[in-house]
Amino acid sequence: MSTITHDHDHPIPRGRPGFDILFPLRRWVDSLRVSDRKLAHLLCTLIPCCCPFERDVTLFDRTFHIPPLCKLNPLYYEFVALRLRALSYLADDCGEDVTKYIC
Repeated sequence: MSTITHDHDHPIPRGRPGFDILFPLRRWVDSLRVSDRKLAHLLCTLIPCCCPFERDVTLFDRTFHIPPLCKLNPLYYEFVALRLRALSYLADDCGEDVTKYIC
């Protein structure tokens, strides 16, 4: 059985193969390292743990569900990973309780 090798450096394939205009920005956000307690707290505060746009709206006795729109953000996965790195830094390296940042 042969080994499967990957020739791309981004873990999540996006859309059609070819030119990705946001690739430099994705790479920059992915390369950010969290090594400061204040920065980690700021990132955990600014990047929400769940989509704030998802909700149920009742209008004329009918309930309409608005789905989460955050995944429409082209950098959604990079920001989620950055928040996870910040949470991990606070919990592992600083020994802080991060339950206040978890939904």
